[in-house]
Amino acid sequence: MARLLTMTQDDAAMTTIPASQTAVPQIQVRGVEKVFTVGAQKIVALQNIDLDVQKGEFVCLLGPSGCGKSTLLNAVAGFQPPTRGTVTADGKAVMGPGPDRGMVFQEYALFPWMTVAENVAFGLQIKSMGKAEITARVDALLEKLHLQDFRHRYPKDLSGGMRQRVAIARVLALDSPILLMDEPFGALDALTRRTLQDELLRIWQEVGKTILFVTHSIEESIYLADRIIVMTYRPGTIKQDVRVDMPRPRDGASAEFNRLKRDLSLMVMEEQQRFSADEIRSVTAD
Repeated sequence: MARLLTMTQDDAAMTTIPASQTAVPQIQVRGVEKVFTVGAQKIVALQNIDLDVQKGEFVCLLGPSGCGKSTLLNAVAGFQPPTRGTVTADGKAVMGPGPDRGMVFQEYALFPWMTVAENVAFGLQIKSMGKAEITARVDALLEKLHLQDFRHRYPKDLSGGMRQRVAIARVLALDSPILLMDEPFGALDALTRRTLQDELLRIWQEVGKTILFVTHSIEESIYLADRIIVMTYRPGTIKQDVRVDMPRPRDGASAEFNRLKRDLSLMVMEEQQRFSADEIRSVTAD
């Protein structure tokens, strides 16, 4: 049973939500373990992960480098099957990538030889959708993400923020009920990052997707998420499941925001210190 840290206007209190009060989760992770073999060494990246994400929730995975955030996201995406345990999406076992789960990467992953419109349309063409329907959907998404004036440009002619808009549009074009996002704004400057955060929240509120979002930014997780899953350093486990009850849009200067930022910082810093100690031990052993 998940432990949720519920932030109120006046204080922070630990609460437990009974399973009987929750709906059937759209994403369900049970007893997941992931072990990588590097030479003669076995590295336990994830251990005993249990996680439920309800339909329409925005959930952030937060923690230091090496805690298994991206590994867990890849297990949900179907790119890296767990060594043990199960992952289900909409009640079906995840056996590999599927159209029900759209993935947005930090590196954009756009086709450089295609224009903006062609990149957005690519997945729809694979689905053998009619030309008129493809055009209508691409036009709507380009307008929604303020890309209509760039439809004939190539990725090399776009800024990092514009490329990420295209990557998001391409995933939204497939209309997957679940969006998986691996630090999509991590390489962007602060102003572009906030602009795209606001765009993502607007789209999420409009279309009602379920989002599982990896970040190492505490501020980003508080600004975006309904829940923040804080992960431990290797082996990655769930350290805390934090519910963010602040209304949107969220004010990063508010006392409530900064109380939660302080609490999360302490949790993450504890794991970062474990990471640093492990690095020192590794260098000493060598």
